[in-house]
Amino acid sequence: MKFSVLSGELQKILIKTGSVIPSKSALPILENYMFSLKGNTLTVTATDMDVSISSSLKTKGEKDGSIIIPAKRLMDTIRALPLNVEIEISADIESCKILMKTDKGEYRLTGQTSDEYPQIPDSKDESKIFIETELLKKLISKAMFAASSDELRPAMTGVLFQIKKNEIRSVATDGHRLVKFIYSDFESPNFEKEIILPTKTLNVISRYLDEKLNSISVNDSHVTFHFENTILNSKIIDEKYPNYESVIPTDNNLLLTVNKNELLSSVRRASFYASSTTHQVRFFAEKNLLTISAEDIDFGSEAKETIPCEFSDNTLEIGFNAVYIIDILTHIESEEVEFNLSSPNKAAVVIPKPKQEKEDLLMLVMPVRLNN
Repeated sequence: MKFSVLSGELQKILIKTGSVIPSKSALPILENYMFSLKGNTLTVTATDMDVSISSSLKTKGEKDGSIIIPAKRLMDTIRALPLNVEIEISADIESCKILMKTDKGEYRLTGQTSDEYPQIPDSKDESKIFIETELLKKLISKAMFAASSDELRPAMTGVLFQIKKNEIRSVATDGHRLVKFIYSDFESPNFEKEIILPTKTLNVISRYLDEKLNSISVNDSHVTFHFENTILNSKIIDEKYPNYESVIPTDNNLLLTVNKNELLSSVRRASFYASSTTHQVRFFAEKNLLTISAEDIDFGSEAKETIPCEFSDNTLEIGFNAVYIIDILTHIESEEVEFNLSSPNKAAVVIPKPKQEKEDLLMLVMPVRLNN
């Protein structure tokens, strides 16, 4: 195998694909890249057995072939080179000896034969759906932050995607907060399915959303994203997702409307004075005023701010985890937000006001018990 490529172009593709390479693995073969050259197209593949990425770029190809190259040493070398240096890479497939040459030096590595590398699942016979790149970006970003990190509840460590004939949904929850995002201007007349994707996969996909997404292939165990120059394959979390609709209250008839940015800024400042254990902030709502306060008894610190609001009842005091409120408000784009409340002990539903056209975003957050 032999080809030439600019160091900056190779570095880009190594960074993207290398995002799934484990630093230490029970299978040492996973700590490598697989390089495959066909004509002038170099394909670089990496996997951790759960997520696999194959990304291609144009090179000056001289001799086709495939070989496995140690990831860390290769990446360290390419990173240390200037961005616009031409590198000639040649590999003897039988001895697995690899030579990298620039105008100022040469670097030798020993790789392995490509036969030893794990097989990437084939997606030829899978069902395909088509989602615009910007929509996929929104489906991921609106929900992923609310997914759980508790490995004892594997279904909740991912994001649920519900593909329906006339809409697509993304849902995530960690038991303390929940996000349901529905996009109604979507058609999938021949294919309906529910899949749970790990947050690791979604983080990796987010790195490729500057490329055009051509299609998504789905079967019972894997999903494959076909980008312009990249194919990303991931295992699906094979678990049943909780019945999230059952926890969304339908009788929260106390409405609190407030400017989103004002509330976000106030909660952030108040959170500096909250307990480092509970992160509790208090909302005290009146007809036209909302008081946000926090207190850390252990360190004798407290904060209080008042901002305008509209509240449909006389008064209500309720406590929230400031981290959850900040996360929720950060992922809402509207000028105002509406809290649908019931009592200090029941979940609050937060929605943007006004809603975006063709979108229905609902965020739920559980209250925390107020300290007396």
